[in-house]
Amino acid sequence: MGMAAADLQFHVLAVDDCLIDRKLIERLFRISSCQVTTVDSGSKALEFLGLQELDQNQPCVSPSNQQEVEVNLIITDYCMPGMTGYDLLKKIKESSSLRNIPVVIMSSENVPSRISRCLEEGAEEFFLKPVRLSDVNKLRPHMMKTKCKSLPQQEAEKMVTKPKQESIEIANVQSQAQEPQQQTESETVQQQQKSQANNNNNKRKAMEENLSPDRTRPRYSSGLTAV
Repeated sequence: MGMAAADLQFHVLAVDDCLIDRKLIERLFRISSCQVTTVDSGSKALEFLGLQELDQNQPCVSPSNQQEVEVNLIITDYCMPGMTGYDLLKKIKESSSLRNIPVVIMSSENVPSRISRCLEEGAEEFFLKPVRLSDVNKLRPHMMKTKCKSLPQQEAEKMVTKPKQESIEIANVQSQAQEPQQQTESETVQQQQKSQANNNNNKRKAMEENLSPDRTRPRYSSGLTAV
């Protein structure tokens, strides 16, 4: 049985050391019907994802934890003690098992160089705090990509082609609705042309009758009167 796009539930991992910001992010994503897991540091995020550091340069993946958890999006604060959001982004993109998870960075500071650096490293978006519901709604296409990869190929193709098919069907309905109107307009034009032609013929006949010899030439009596 196929799974509709509306039935998909996305799982979001939110990372922020500020409790108020974590609660806000959790609320916004729950409004969008997403499952949300919140952690207060980058190291806890890696632990939840199954990516644990043995040392600073050699991460180790825990396969058991990795199989149990499916995350469709990671949204993290940039400025955090210990591991920053940028450091977390790099760790995720360096992992062969996690690099396809979309990562979004958020920050209360608008620093262009910081934004550019995160986007170049692979972040999907960079949001300024406070994050709004309209920002969260922009992330649905990114989450949908990860969900399509986990579905069977046929189901994923249906989800991608369905909007195109609906557009074609709508165009066909609109075209069919316009055809009767076009036929009516064509018939009206033909009737007007026919009526105009009849009027022209009637005028032409009237002119010919007025110009005929019987009407224009005076009549004389055939007999002569004797004087």
